[in-house]
Amino acid sequence: MTVSRLSLGDFRSYADAVVAPGRGFIILTGENGAGKTNLLEAVSLLSPGRGLRGASLAEMARRGGEGGFSVAARLGDVDIGTGTAPGAPERRQVRINGAPASANSLSEWLSVLWLTPAMDRLFAEPASGRRRFLDRLVLALRPDHAMHSARYEAAMRARNKLLAEESPDAEWLTALEARMTEHGAAIAEARAAAAAALGGRLAAAPEGPFARAGLQLAGGDEPDLGRALALGRSRDAAAGRTLAGPHRTDLVVTHLGKDQSASLCSTGEQKALLIGLILAHADLVAERSGRRPILLLDEIAAHLDPLRRAALFERLAGAGGQVWMTGTEPSLFAGIGGEATWLAVADGAVKSR
Repeated sequence: MTVSRLSLGDFRSYADAVVAPGRGFIILTGENGAGKTNLLEAVSLLSPGRGLRGASLAEMARRGGEGGFSVAARLGDVDIGTGTAPGAPERRQVRINGAPASANSLSEWLSVLWLTPAMDRLFAEPASGRRRFLDRLVLALRPDHAMHSARYEAAMRARNKLLAEESPDAEWLTALEARMTEHGAAIAEARAAAAAALGGRLAAAPEGPFARAGLQLAGGDEPDLGRALALGRSRDAAAGRTLAGPHRTDLVVTHLGKDQSASLCSTGEQKALLIGLILAHADLVAERSGRRPILLLDEIAAHLDPLRRAALFERLAGAGGQVWMTGTEPSLFAGIGGEATWLAVADGAVKSR
């Protein structure tokens, strides 16, 4: 599934924009700050979550606009739209073929994966960033993962709030913990299965221009979560948060070729690990689901040497699917073969190059 039409209204730097991308590569070029990443962010909103920046919905509305924003896309014969209305900046609305739908249902229609310069810090930042990255990978394989995650988080927030009361209702706590246990088990199983499948694929792959990553999950896997939550009520009340459960899982990545933690690798090696991981996962998703995810690669070419850049373009062209890439200069993408849509971005407008 690919985006054949993308329209934006009062989104970020765009008052009104329409893009008609083709299949294959979508190359967006322009000066820094021109709005290239804003277009990638719009595409990322066609899946559950807050997009590739993780921003609040209110931040996405154009300054000087009426307060809301819209992102709409045509996928084959399906129309998808999302955004917010003026006066409700943090209430996301989703429509599929004109009918109201939940944000989580978007994963049934489209898988989107991305790499941005901010993700270069993935192996040095707290576990929460790697957990979000892991969940994006899982979601591409398990569309119901977003639902389980949302219900687990809602139950956990309600439990934390209840524990802060002077005399919390024990029966209500038990009910919330049962809900956390149910959805937590589904989350843990989906993460473990995805990490095992992707890790196995990477381990069996031949050496290439992009480093192979080893994957392991650490923490958050309680053999009896319900019992751990019940026994930990006093501790969690004192801490003001829940200290057991899959919300504490970390993704541990190693450089297989060097048998070294990714956190100890050079910046270039970490970038190569991430690229190799995303490419392998896109192949896995295509194999399992029969549809290749859309890839959003922000400023990817500028951070690769010519050899790896050529290898990346060759692999992406051979794999097929829709790949959106940004860069400051068209020359960065001179080695691209196959189908490509070239777009110039400047001053809140997008034009064919």
